[in-house]
Amino acid sequence: MSGIDIDHGGVVSVDPDVLREVARRMEAVASRFDDAQDAIARAYRVIVDAPGFSAYVDTVALWSSGTRVSRLRTECQETTASTRLMADVYEYVELRAEAEMLERTDPATARRLDLRADRLAARDERIPDMAEMLEAQWKSERFEGLLPAPFLPGVYGPVFAAAAAAGAFSGWGKVAPGETLTGTSDPVTVAPVKTSTPSSAPGSLAAALKRMPTADGAQVAVEKYTYADGSTKFVAYIKGTQSIGFGGEQPWDMKSNAELYTQQRSASYQATIDALRAAGAQPGDEVDVVAHSQAGMVTAHLSMESEFDVKVQITAGSPVEPTLDDDQTLVQLRHTDDPVPALSGGGSPEGTGSPDSITVSRQADPGASIGDIVLGQHMLESYTETAEMADASGDPRVEELDGFWEELDRADTIERTEFHAERVTEAPSDAAADASTDAEISREASSAAVAG
Repeated sequence: MSGIDIDHGGVVSVDPDVLREVARRMEAVASRFDDAQDAIARAYRVIVDAPGFSAYVDTVALWSSGTRVSRLRTECQETTASTRLMADVYEYVELRAEAEMLERTDPATARRLDLRADRLAARDERIPDMAEMLEAQWKSERFEGLLPAPFLPGVYGPVFAAAAAAGAFSGWGKVAPGETLTGTSDPVTVAPVKTSTPSSAPGSLAAALKRMPTADGAQVAVEKYTYADGSTKFVAYIKGTQSIGFGGEQPWDMKSNAELYTQQRSASYQATIDALRAAGAQPGDEVDVVAHSQAGMVTAHLSMESEFDVKVQITAGSPVEPTLDDDQTLVQLRHTDDPVPALSGGGSPEGTGSPDSITVSRQADPGASIGDIVLGQHMLESYTETAEMADASGDPRVEELDGFWEELDRADTIERTEFHAERVTEAPSDAAADASTDAEISREASSAAVAG
């Protein structure tokens, strides 16, 4: 099991403004070294000018200390300049990446961002080259361990390579602003199959992943949090692919994978919307999401185009990365040797979401092993291990999520409903349709009663 990396995602892992603040403080420290060197020099002159005083003081050591202070001042000044340069390089990368993203939807803003990047580059001719090197390093590390092709039997090596190439070059792995699902999904039916009243909210990333549906056949669990003032929030837990079939009764199949990746409305997306509505979620309600694999694509569009207000989403092994607003927090768990998140192209250079958004990544299964064949590095259990490592890391960005868990835990009641969905594969007869309608009405009434 390898160690984890935690950052904001993308090329830039440190806010340029934070770097500039660090540089400002280091500059203040450098000025204090000047004061210290002046004080040492004055003391040295006093000692050597006073007859007999130097017999009691090691003037050689005193002079050497002044030299060391001068060297520290120089090093501090050089570090300050380097920190400011890196802040400019990071901002240059961010501006270029954001401009490229907005080129189709807002060309005027894209041009303004490019102009700002050009002005930054004019300050120091090293900036464009350093930015290019930074992006090259990010590109080389985002698929670490993905391609042990010589050791994999049959088609596995080429398949893994194709996943990385598709994500990097197709453009489908990044859901850009304004991109919405098209078409109409296959018809689905959704029914509650299990209800419960958890005593508390999950208190960590790993605990959240462990709240996936457990009832036989359930793909979505929705928890309704009701507070003392009558307000409500919802958290949806959505499983990943449940079948390698294409177009059968199971909506979480390869057909839905293909549809979602090419931005078509899938049966799994429609079933998730229906489950949320059945659990009592209304347009505008806050619906936060925990998702694995295919469900990461469902979640991307829930957060960007649905009627619900998605503030926090936690994804494990998602094939895509959404483009979120500054008030939406995205926690991404990625394994660099997992071909499924490779379909996202390793993420976007600019990152996404609020400043609290983080990407937790690691190589889950270093080297070639039987786990590569069965995609063990993509299984939910493997991502739960990664979440446990993040929870135990002490990283302040992970601990920042404590406020989210605590807010959920302040609810007076938690009502949990697990749902099973099926794709309707045949048009029902009139009589069957009437019976199905009656059954659906009954299910909705039951679901409303459960939701309170």
